[in-house]
Amino acid sequence: MEFKGKNIISIRDLSKEDILYILDKAKEMDEKEHPSLLKGKILATLFFEPSTRTRLSFESAMHRLGGDVIGFADAKISSVSKGESLWDSVKVIGRYSDVIVIRHPMDGAARLASEATGVPVINGGDGANQHPTQTLLDLYTIKKNFGNLENLKFGFVGDLKYGRTVHSLAHALKHFNATMYFISPKSLCMPEEHLKELEKEGVEFYETENLNETIKNLDILYNTRIQKERFPNPENYNKVKGVYKLKKSMLKNVKKKFRILHPLPRVDELNRDIDNTKYGIYFQQAANGIPVRQALLCLMTKGKAKDKGNVKLSNAIKGIKCPNEKCITNHENVETLFYPEKDYPKKARCHYCERCIEID
Repeated sequence: MEFKGKNIISIRDLSKEDILYILDKAKEMDEKEHPSLLKGKILATLFFEPSTRTRLSFESAMHRLGGDVIGFADAKISSVSKGESLWDSVKVIGRYSDVIVIRHPMDGAARLASEATGVPVINGGDGANQHPTQTLLDLYTIKKNFGNLENLKFGFVGDLKYGRTVHSLAHALKHFNATMYFISPKSLCMPEEHLKELEKEGVEFYETENLNETIKNLDILYNTRIQKERFPNPENYNKVKGVYKLKKSMLKNVKKKFRILHPLPRVDELNRDIDNTKYGIYFQQAANGIPVRQALLCLMTKGKAKDKGNVKLSNAIKGIKCPNEKCITNHENVETLFYPEKDYPKKARCHYCERCIEID
Protein backbone atom coordinates (compact mmCIF):
# COMPACT_ATOMS: atom_id res chain seq x y z
CA MET A 1 0.00 0.00 0.00
CA GLU A 2 1.47 3.35 -1.07
CA PHE A 3 1.72 6.20 1.44
CA LYS A 4 4.61 7.93 -0.29
CA GLY A 5 4.19 11.65 0.28
CA LYS A 6 0.56 11.20 1.38
CA ASN A 7 -1.05 13.85 3.59
CA ILE A 8 -3.05 12.79 6.65
CA ILE A 9 -5.65 15.55 6.93
CA SER A 10 -9.03 13.92 7.57
CA ILE A 11 -10.15 10.45 8.55
CA ARG A 12 -12.47 10.69 5.55
CA ASP A 13 -9.37 10.47 3.34
CA LEU A 14 -8.53 6.99 4.66
CA SER A 15 -10.21 3.76 3.58
CA LYS A 16 -10.72 0.80 5.90
CA GLU A 17 -7.74 -0.86 4.23
CA ASP A 18 -5.59 2.24 4.81
CA ILE A 19 -6.52 2.29 8.50
CA LEU A 20 -5.75 -1.39 9.06
CA TYR A 21 -2.44 -1.07 7.20
CA ILE A 22 -1.35 1.83 9.43
CA LEU A 23 -2.35 -0.13 12.55
CA ASP A 24 -0.30 -3.13 11.38
CA LYS A 25 2.71 -0.86 10.88
CA ALA A 26 2.16 0.62 14.33
CA LYS A 27 2.27 -2.89 15.79
CA GLU A 28 5.64 -3.42 14.12
CA MET A 29 6.92 -0.21 15.69
CA ASP A 30 5.55 -1.28 19.07
CA GLU A 31 7.32 -4.64 18.99
CA LYS A 32 10.78 -3.54 17.84
CA GLU A 33 12.90 -0.40 18.15
CA HIS A 34 14.10 1.37 15.00
CA PRO A 35 16.65 3.92 16.27
CA SER A 36 18.05 5.00 12.88
CA LEU A 37 15.16 4.51 10.47
CA LEU A 38 14.62 8.24 9.92
CA LYS A 39 18.17 9.44 10.49
CA GLY A 40 18.69 12.65 8.54
CA LYS A 41 14.96 13.43 8.34
CA ILE A 42 13.44 16.54 9.94
CA LEU A 43 9.97 16.90 11.41
CA ALA A 44 8.50 20.41 11.76
CA THR A 45 5.88 20.77 14.51
CA LEU A 46 3.72 23.87 13.97
CA PHE A 47 1.43 24.21 16.98
CA PHE A 48 -0.70 27.33 16.80
CA GLU A 49 -2.83 25.93 19.65
CA PRO A 50 -1.84 24.34 23.00
CA SER A 51 -0.92 20.66 23.05
CA THR A 52 0.82 18.23 25.36
CA ARG A 53 0.28 14.66 24.16
CA THR A 54 0.05 15.24 20.41
CA ARG A 55 3.09 17.49 20.12
CA LEU A 56 5.34 15.59 22.53
CA SER A 57 4.39 12.15 21.20
CA PHE A 58 5.20 13.26 17.65
CA GLU A 59 8.52 14.66 18.80
CA SER A 60 9.28 11.54 20.82
CA ALA A 61 8.33 9.33 17.88
CA MET A 62 10.69 11.22 15.57
CA HIS A 63 13.59 11.15 18.04
CA ARG A 64 13.13 7.41 18.65
CA LEU A 65 13.45 6.87 14.90
CA GLY A 66 16.70 8.85 14.74
CA GLY A 67 15.24 11.99 13.19
CA ASP A 68 15.35 15.62 14.26
CA VAL A 69 12.62 18.09 15.21
CA ILE A 70 12.17 21.81 14.62
CA GLY A 71 9.12 23.97 15.28
CA PHE A 72 7.20 25.97 17.84
CA ALA A 73 4.49 25.42 20.45
CA ASP A 74 3.24 29.01 20.67
CA ALA A 75 2.01 30.98 17.67
CA LYS A 76 3.10 34.20 19.41
CA ILE A 77 6.75 33.35 18.73
CA SER A 78 6.13 32.73 15.03
CA SER A 79 5.90 35.33 12.25
CA VAL A 80 2.13 34.88 12.25
CA SER A 81 2.21 37.36 15.15
CA LYS A 82 3.67 39.86 12.66
CA GLY A 83 0.84 39.29 10.21
CA GLU A 84 2.31 36.51 8.07
CA SER A 85 -0.27 34.23 6.48
CA LEU A 86 -0.49 30.55 7.32
CA TRP A 87 0.15 29.82 3.63
CA ASP A 88 3.47 31.68 3.61
CA SER A 89 4.59 30.21 6.93
CA VAL A 90 4.03 26.64 5.72
CA LYS A 91 5.50 27.39 2.29
CA VAL A 92 8.76 28.42 3.95
CA ILE A 93 8.90 25.79 6.70
CA GLY A 94 8.26 23.04 4.16
CA ARG A 95 11.67 23.92 2.68
CA TYR A 96 13.30 23.32 6.06
CA SER A 97 11.73 19.92 6.76
CA ASP A 98 10.69 16.53 5.39
CA VAL A 99 7.28 16.30 7.08
CA ILE A 100 5.05 18.78 8.93
CA VAL A 101 2.60 18.30 11.80
CA ILE A 102 0.23 21.21 12.32
CA ARG A 103 -2.35 22.09 14.96
CA HIS A 104 -4.46 25.17 14.38
CA PRO A 105 -7.60 26.69 15.92
CA MET A 106 -9.30 27.20 12.53
CA ASP A 107 -11.26 24.41 10.83
CA GLY A 108 -9.63 23.43 7.54
CA ALA A 109 -6.22 24.94 8.32
CA ALA A 110 -4.44 21.61 7.89
CA ARG A 111 -5.93 21.12 4.41
CA LEU A 112 -4.78 24.59 3.40
CA ALA A 113 -1.31 23.91 4.82
CA SER A 114 -1.04 20.72 2.76
CA GLU A 115 -1.64 22.75 -0.40
CA ALA A 116 1.06 25.28 0.42
CA THR A 117 3.96 22.82 0.46
CA GLY A 118 5.39 19.81 -1.28
CA VAL A 119 6.22 17.88 1.89
CA PRO A 120 3.67 15.62 3.59
CA VAL A 121 1.42 17.32 6.16
CA ILE A 122 -0.22 15.65 9.16
CA ASN A 123 -3.23 17.22 10.84
CA GLY A 124 -2.63 17.39 14.59
CA GLY A 125 -6.09 18.91 15.11
CA ASP A 126 -7.81 21.72 13.21
CA GLY A 127 -10.38 23.57 15.30
CA ALA A 128 -13.50 21.47 15.92
CA ASN A 129 -13.08 19.63 12.63
CA GLN A 130 -10.72 16.63 12.57
CA HIS A 131 -7.98 14.88 14.55
CA PRO A 132 -7.09 11.81 12.45
CA THR A 133 -3.95 10.67 14.29
CA GLN A 134 -5.86 10.63 17.59
CA THR A 135 -8.42 8.40 15.89
CA LEU A 136 -5.72 6.04 14.67
CA LEU A 137 -4.22 5.66 18.15
CA ASP A 138 -7.74 5.20 19.57
CA LEU A 139 -8.34 2.37 17.11
CA TYR A 140 -4.93 0.86 17.84
CA THR A 141 -5.74 0.87 21.57
CA ILE A 142 -9.11 -0.79 20.95
CA LYS A 143 -7.55 -3.46 18.75
CA LYS A 144 -4.87 -4.23 21.35
CA ASN A 145 -7.49 -4.67 24.07
CA PHE A 146 -10.31 -6.38 22.16
CA GLY A 147 -8.36 -8.23 19.48
CA ASN A 148 -10.45 -6.70 16.69
CA LEU A 149 -12.47 -3.62 15.79
CA GLU A 150 -15.67 -5.20 14.53
CA ASN A 151 -19.21 -5.12 15.96
CA LEU A 152 -18.51 -3.12 19.13
CA LYS A 153 -21.03 -1.04 21.07
CA PHE A 154 -19.42 2.35 21.41
CA GLY A 155 -20.54 5.26 23.60
CA PHE A 156 -19.39 8.87 23.26
CA VAL A 157 -20.08 11.17 26.22
CA GLY A 158 -19.48 14.87 26.82
CA ASP A 159 -18.77 17.57 24.27
CA LEU A 160 -19.90 16.02 21.00
CA LYS A 161 -20.54 19.34 19.28
CA TYR A 162 -17.01 20.73 19.35
CA GLY A 163 -15.12 17.47 19.92
CA ARG A 164 -12.93 16.86 16.86
CA THR A 165 -11.75 13.54 18.34
CA VAL A 166 -15.37 12.37 18.48
CA HIS A 167 -16.10 13.49 14.91
CA SER A 168 -13.05 11.70 13.50
CA LEU A 169 -13.52 8.49 15.49
CA ALA A 170 -17.22 8.17 14.68
CA HIS A 171 -16.48 8.35 10.96
CA ALA A 172 -13.72 5.74 11.30
CA LEU A 173 -15.93 3.34 13.25
CA LYS A 174 -18.47 3.26 10.42
CA HIS A 175 -16.03 0.90 8.65
CA PHE A 176 -16.31 -1.64 11.47
CA ASN A 177 -20.05 -2.12 11.97
CA ALA A 178 -20.07 -0.31 15.32
CA THR A 179 -23.27 0.58 17.15
CA MET A 180 -22.88 4.10 18.52
CA TYR A 181 -24.49 5.88 21.47
CA PHE A 182 -24.11 9.67 21.57
CA ILE A 183 -24.55 10.87 25.18
CA SER A 184 -24.66 14.63 25.74
CA PRO A 185 -26.83 17.57 26.75
CA LYS A 186 -28.84 18.87 23.80
CA SER A 187 -26.65 21.96 23.51
CA LEU A 188 -23.57 19.77 22.92
CA CYS A 189 -25.09 17.01 20.79
CA MET A 190 -23.41 15.47 17.76
CA PRO A 191 -23.78 17.89 14.81
CA GLU A 192 -26.66 17.01 12.51
CA GLU A 193 -24.49 16.74 9.41
CA HIS A 194 -22.36 14.04 11.06
CA LEU A 195 -25.45 12.08 12.07
CA LYS A 196 -26.89 12.31 8.56
CA GLU A 197 -23.64 11.03 7.12
CA LEU A 198 -23.63 8.07 9.50
CA GLU A 199 -27.27 7.39 8.68
CA LYS A 200 -26.46 7.40 4.97
CA GLU A 201 -23.74 4.81 5.64
CA GLY A 202 -26.24 2.56 7.43
CA VAL A 203 -24.69 3.01 10.88
CA GLU A 204 -26.90 2.17 13.86
CA PHE A 205 -26.79 4.95 16.44
CA TYR A 206 -28.78 6.39 19.34
CA GLU A 207 -28.88 9.81 21.03
CA THR A 208 -29.49 10.17 24.76
CA GLU A 209 -28.68 12.37 27.75
CA ASN A 210 -28.68 9.46 30.21
CA LEU A 211 -25.22 8.07 30.89
CA ASN A 212 -26.25 5.86 33.82
CA GLU A 213 -28.80 3.92 31.77
CA THR A 214 -26.62 3.62 28.67
CA ILE A 215 -23.30 2.56 30.17
CA LYS A 216 -24.43 -1.04 30.86
CA ASN A 217 -24.94 -1.61 27.10
CA LEU A 218 -21.44 -0.53 26.07
CA ASP A 219 -18.19 -2.26 25.24
CA ILE A 220 -16.33 1.06 25.18
CA LEU A 221 -17.06 4.51 26.57
CA TYR A 222 -15.21 7.41 24.98
CA ASN A 223 -15.21 10.13 27.62
CA THR A 224 -14.47 13.75 26.64
CA ARG A 225 -14.14 17.00 28.55
CA ILE A 226 -16.39 20.00 27.99
CA GLN A 227 -14.06 22.24 25.96
CA LYS A 228 -14.23 25.69 27.51
CA GLU A 229 -12.04 27.21 24.79
CA ARG A 230 -14.55 26.36 22.03
CA PHE A 231 -17.50 28.19 23.56
CA PRO A 232 -18.41 31.62 22.16
CA ASN A 233 -19.01 32.97 25.70
CA PRO A 234 -18.44 31.84 29.33
CA GLU A 235 -22.16 31.84 30.14
CA ASN A 236 -22.86 28.99 27.72
CA TYR A 237 -19.95 27.00 29.13
CA ASN A 238 -21.09 27.48 32.73
CA LYS A 239 -24.49 25.98 31.86
CA VAL A 240 -22.97 22.61 30.95
CA LYS A 241 -19.66 22.32 32.81
CA GLY A 242 -19.58 19.29 35.07
CA VAL A 243 -22.73 17.83 33.52
CA TYR A 244 -21.19 14.32 33.38
CA LYS A 245 -18.84 13.02 36.06
CA LEU A 246 -17.87 9.38 35.70
CA LYS A 247 -16.96 7.62 38.97
CA LYS A 248 -16.01 4.08 39.95
CA SER A 249 -19.36 3.60 41.70
CA MET A 250 -21.12 3.96 38.34
CA LEU A 251 -19.37 0.88 36.92
CA LYS A 252 -21.12 -1.81 38.99
CA ASN A 253 -23.24 -3.16 36.13
CA VAL A 254 -20.91 -2.73 33.16
CA LYS A 255 -19.81 -5.60 30.94
CA LYS A 256 -16.80 -7.65 32.02
CA LYS A 257 -14.71 -6.42 29.06
CA PHE A 258 -15.97 -2.83 29.28
CA ARG A 259 -13.22 -0.22 28.81
CA ILE A 260 -12.97 3.56 29.07
CA LEU A 261 -11.05 5.76 26.63
CA HIS A 262 -10.34 9.48 26.97
CA PRO A 263 -8.25 11.63 24.58
CA LEU A 264 -7.13 13.76 27.55
CA PRO A 265 -6.70 16.25 29.11
CA ARG A 266 -9.43 15.68 31.65
CA VAL A 267 -10.95 18.22 34.01
CA ASP A 268 -13.65 16.80 36.30
CA GLU A 269 -15.52 14.45 33.95
CA LEU A 270 -13.44 11.37 34.83
CA ASN A 271 -12.69 10.60 38.47
CA ARG A 272 -9.21 9.43 39.45
CA ASP A 273 -10.70 6.48 41.36
CA ILE A 274 -11.07 4.76 37.95
CA ASP A 275 -7.37 5.11 37.07
CA ASN A 276 -6.24 1.87 38.71
CA THR A 277 -9.19 -0.26 37.66
CA LYS A 278 -9.11 -2.58 34.67
CA TYR A 279 -11.65 -0.36 32.95
CA GLY A 280 -9.57 2.78 32.52
CA ILE A 281 -7.10 2.40 29.66
CA TYR A 282 -6.66 6.07 28.77
CA PHE A 283 -3.02 6.31 29.88
CA GLN A 284 -2.21 3.26 27.76
CA GLN A 285 -4.14 5.03 25.01
CA ALA A 286 -1.91 8.11 25.31
CA ALA A 287 1.24 5.96 25.21
CA ASN A 288 0.03 4.31 22.02
CA GLY A 289 0.49 7.66 20.30
CA ILE A 290 4.19 6.81 19.98
CA PRO A 291 4.03 3.66 17.78
CA VAL A 292 1.11 5.00 15.73
CA ARG A 293 2.87 8.27 14.98
CA GLN A 294 6.15 6.45 14.34
CA ALA A 295 4.34 4.39 11.73
CA LEU A 296 2.90 7.47 10.05
CA LEU A 297 6.22 9.31 9.98
CA CYS A 298 7.95 6.32 8.40
CA LEU A 299 5.24 5.71 5.82
CA MET A 300 5.03 9.35 4.80
CA THR A 301 8.72 10.26 4.57
CA LYS A 302 9.68 7.62 2.02
CA GLY A 303 9.12 10.27 -0.66
CA LYS A 304 7.77 13.75 -1.29
CA ALA A 305 4.45 14.88 -2.64
CA LYS A 306 4.52 17.14 -5.67
CA ASP A 307 4.34 20.87 -4.95
CA LYS A 308 0.74 21.11 -5.99
CA GLY A 309 -0.12 24.66 -4.94
CA ASN A 310 -3.76 25.50 -4.43
CA VAL A 311 -5.67 22.38 -5.46
CA LYS A 312 -8.48 22.91 -7.95
CA LEU A 313 -11.06 20.15 -7.78
CA SER A 314 -12.41 19.26 -11.21
CA ASN A 315 -16.03 19.54 -10.07
CA ALA A 316 -15.50 22.33 -7.53
CA ILE A 317 -18.16 24.99 -6.98
CA LYS A 318 -16.60 28.41 -6.54
CA GLY A 319 -17.84 31.74 -5.28
CA ILE A 320 -19.65 30.45 -2.17
CA LYS A 321 -18.71 31.96 1.17
CA CYS A 322 -18.38 29.24 3.78
CA PRO A 323 -20.98 29.85 6.54
CA ASN A 324 -18.64 28.37 9.15
CA GLU A 325 -17.09 31.39 10.86
CA LYS A 326 -14.22 29.19 12.05
CA CYS A 327 -13.37 28.00 8.51
CA ILE A 328 -9.84 28.95 7.49
CA THR A 329 -11.22 30.48 4.26
CA ASN A 330 -12.79 33.24 6.36
CA HIS A 331 -9.42 34.11 7.90
CA GLU A 332 -6.93 33.62 5.05
CA ASN A 333 -6.80 35.00 1.53
CA VAL A 334 -7.81 31.76 -0.17
CA GLU A 335 -10.43 30.86 -2.74
CA THR A 336 -13.34 28.94 -1.27
CA LEU A 337 -14.05 25.60 -2.87
CA PHE A 338 -17.08 23.36 -2.38
CA TYR A 339 -17.67 20.02 -4.00
CA PRO A 340 -21.05 18.34 -4.59
CA GLU A 341 -22.02 15.61 -2.18
CA LYS A 342 -22.45 12.22 -3.80
CA ASP A 343 -26.13 11.24 -3.95
CA TYR A 344 -27.13 14.71 -2.72
CA PRO A 345 -27.30 17.08 -5.72
CA LYS A 346 -28.49 19.99 -3.59
CA LYS A 347 -25.69 19.70 -1.03
CA ALA A 348 -22.02 20.59 -1.17
CA ARG A 349 -19.12 20.19 1.26
CA CYS A 350 -16.42 22.75 1.96
CA HIS A 351 -13.08 21.49 0.69
CA TYR A 352 -11.35 22.88 3.78
CA CYS A 353 -13.52 22.71 6.91
CA GLU A 354 -15.77 19.87 5.58
CA ARG A 355 -18.96 21.77 6.48
CA CYS A 356 -21.93 20.55 4.41
CA ILE A 357 -24.37 23.18 3.09
CA GLU A 358 -27.53 23.39 1.01
CA ILE A 359 -27.10 24.81 -2.51
CA ASP A 360 -29.58 25.91 -5.17
